[in-house]
Amino acid sequence: MDDKEIMAHIDELIQTEHQLRRQLASGELSSQQERERLRSAEEALDQCWDLLRQRRARREFGENPDDAAARPVSEVEGYSNNAYREVRQG
Repeated sequence: MDDKEIMAHIDELIQTEHQLRRQLASGELSSQQERERLRSAEEALDQCWDLLRQRRARREFGENPDDAAARPVSEVEGYSNNAYREVRQG
């Protein structure tokens, strides 16, 4: 997956988060369903941010960005929403 594909996936996951919140607000989902699905989307987002940062770091240091690999959720969980702005600007 290249940088553009990763960013497109990030955008999709963000839209998923927004959709889940709308569905909760309209009563289409229970709080528990929303939390479970939201957690899954957030974990995938954390992995995407990490992969994108790995690729950019490798490129910056003259390495092949395609050698970057997605890491387990346990290693990347908790990336902040600021990562989105930081990577978009970078």
